[in-house]
Amino acid sequence: VQLVESGGGLVQPGASLRLSCAASGYTYSTYSMGWFRQAPGKEREGVAAVSYGGGTPNYVNSLKGRVTLSQDNADNTLFLQLNSVKPEDSAMYYCAAWETAEFDGFWVGFCEAGALRPESYKDHYWGQGTQVTVS
Repeated sequence: VQLVESGGGLVQPGASLRLSCAASGYTYSTYSMGWFRQAPGKEREGVAAVSYGGGTPNYVNSLKGRVTLSQDNADNTLFLQLNSVKPEDSAMYYCAAWETAEFDGFWVGFCEAGALRPESYKDHYWGQGTQVTVS
């Protein structure tokens, strides 16, 4: 199983960036997927994610309006568009995939605070990350 992120780099404040996560080696449609980020000295936080089978993406409230998640199911690729970037968006951005049953309210914590731990599920995968620096 591989998740390969790309698209990071140095970007100027106010610019937009688009990250890609190419997935392979598993049944793409049965896994939920998302983007997470971690800045030095800070906790990892969820940015955007989508349930297995597609549907409306879920966004952390603090980034809502600046971030868009999309998928290319034909290529098993997940995209993250982040607009009007700020220095505080600088972080390592990771793509993750996980398999779990969902329940009412499953995404509440994610949307409120980016709280979701894919590693808490038996079947989960992480990419190696792509660094984004806004300066």
